[in-house]
Amino acid sequence: MGKGWGWGDSMSDGTPRPRHAAGAVKRARRLRNDMTASERALWKALRALDLHIRRQAPIGPYVVDFAHHSARLIVEVDSGWHDNPEAQLRDATRDAWLAEQGYRVMRVRDGEAFGNPYLVAERVAAEIQRSPHPNPSPSRGRASLP
Repeated sequence: MGKGWGWGDSMSDGTPRPRHAAGAVKRARRLRNDMTASERALWKALRALDLHIRRQAPIGPYVVDFAHHSARLIVEVDSGWHDNPEAQLRDATRDAWLAEQGYRVMRVRDGEAFGNPYLVAERVAAEIQRSPHPNPSPSRGRASLP
């Protein structure tokens, strides 16, 4: 295969997923070891809810803070740096690329993730529930028998 992002294997719902950028997996591993206190607090809360979320997950050219692939949901924990116009432009570019891949991005402030991680995790769980299921059951949409 030539250079570029290319396409990897299909997701469980048949959606093709982009390959990781060169070095993204190594960078993701390093970021997992260097998570901020806010990210660690939220990770603990997300794990307690058993939501099947990946942390510091490489997606194409990016490494996202948290990803629920089947719900196509990204959770980003943002510090005050993200208020900077340059950072907002980067975030908008990144969010647009992720949206093209079918992902929704949920941004939370680091103070909220650190101060109320279980509340944030409950909001994430609600967003996951709102997501269309990738493999609807055969009975979905049919009236149930009495």
